[in-house]
Amino acid sequence: MKEAEEFGWKPDLDRLELALQKLRESAAPALPESHEPLCINPTLTLLVLGWKHLCNFLRDKKTTISPKQGQEIVLLYKRPVDYALQIAPATDQQLLALKMLAENLDCQAVADEAGVVVGEVYAAIEQACKQGLLLSPPSAIVRTAAHFPDAGTGGWQKNLQSDYFTLQWHVTQACDLHCKHCYDRSTISPLTLDQGITILDQFREFVLEQRVHGQVTFTGGNPLLYAHFEELYKEAAKRNFTIAILGNPTTRTVIESLQQIQPLSFYQVSLEGLQEHNDSIRGEGHFQRIMEFLEILKDLSIYSMVMLTLTRENMGQVLELAEILRGKVDLFTFNRLSQTGEGAALASADKEDYRQFLIDYLEAAKSNPTMGLKDNLINIIKVEQQVKPFGGCTGFGCGAAFNFCSLLPNGDMHACRKFHSPIGNVLESSLLELYRSEAAERYRLGPEECRGCKIRPVCGGCQAVIQSSGMDISIDRDPYCFIDTI
Repeated sequence: MKEAEEFGWKPDLDRLELALQKLRESAAPALPESHEPLCINPTLTLLVLGWKHLCNFLRDKKTTISPKQGQEIVLLYKRPVDYALQIAPATDQQLLALKMLAENLDCQAVADEAGVVVGEVYAAIEQACKQGLLLSPPSAIVRTAAHFPDAGTGGWQKNLQSDYFTLQWHVTQACDLHCKHCYDRSTISPLTLDQGITILDQFREFVLEQRVHGQVTFTGGNPLLYAHFEELYKEAAKRNFTIAILGNPTTRTVIESLQQIQPLSFYQVSLEGLQEHNDSIRGEGHFQRIMEFLEILKDLSIYSMVMLTLTRENMGQVLELAEILRGKVDLFTFNRLSQTGEGAALASADKEDYRQFLIDYLEAAKSNPTMGLKDNLINIIKVEQQVKPFGGCTGFGCGAAFNFCSLLPNGDMHACRKFHSPIGNVLESSLLELYRSEAAERYRLGPEECRGCKIRPVCGGCQAVIQSSGMDISIDRDPYCFIDTI
């Protein structure tokens, strides 16, 4: 960082104009290579300016920024993404991030001294990176040439590198429902709170090492039935994780209590079709409880999601249900049934009818903003219709063990909860070690039959459906795939 004195004792506006001129002539900031550490933007200049002069200058620049009265520290720099000039009064959060790096301070020590949770320090650094004040090496969550040899030449670059990672944590098997398609009703003893906190610390280390933002999605069973759920939620918030819940309806009081700790990224519940069919799967009265709960989420401005498990019996109800949910939920989408656990007793969607179902779904979604896209095979239809594909199941096609992993109540980590995909146990090996393991890499590779597919970076089918159909997930493509029809 350059000191203000470098520009001499000139009037404030002259100093500011001189700094801007030097900034315009400076080279564009280059992002560090993946092996390099976080660093301060080399184009950054800090100036201390009088409040009146700064107000006049910002007014001339037609900016809406309102400086505080008194002396202002002004930041001037070029953004690394588009090299655009930036000028604004520095916030306390920005100055904290710059001080952390300039003086090589320990995040936890700074948090302890300031009397704040360490997540606030991490958040300041993350935000400074997004703003371009700090330069961060690229994410290490990246598809290699072994995964998609031709992807780099097909315009798929943005689908090969993720800047976030989701840990879907099944904190308990306990559930107040007994759904007919449940993947796992076995009894697994949950972790203690101390073990849970250790896992959160592991995850914090993982996202820092991989240079990504971390999201913890609590689920179960019903995660709210975990004995230490609120404490675990607080600990996740302290570490600057985005938090979401996949669960069952609860009371407004419970949700408000969580919101006071940290606002939810989203809350997802499930419906399996129209009221009669849904209640036959999830229990009498469940449909109405969901509808009432969605009203609570909407009233509290919490992003709401409804997920449906697609079967042969409910496929014809999806579009009508979507109309019922219009305006009541932010996102409605579906996953195909994985015939594992108790779901083996249900019939999967008819393969011959599935392509037409996706065409009808996409058409209906054009006029119903509630309808979201999730199933990877939708991209076959999009390409067929010469429409730009969407990101697929996790934004990167099949994200199993790529930008997403599932954690069971006993610490076992799986590539995806919808099928048996063990990687290891986080109580025996670190999350980072498990992610880099050969077992995880096998799930990331996906089926051999998908390797040469032109839409593989946003597809890969569903490994859960492949496995539950009695096929080999390392070889066979999704049995519902109809790519040959294009």
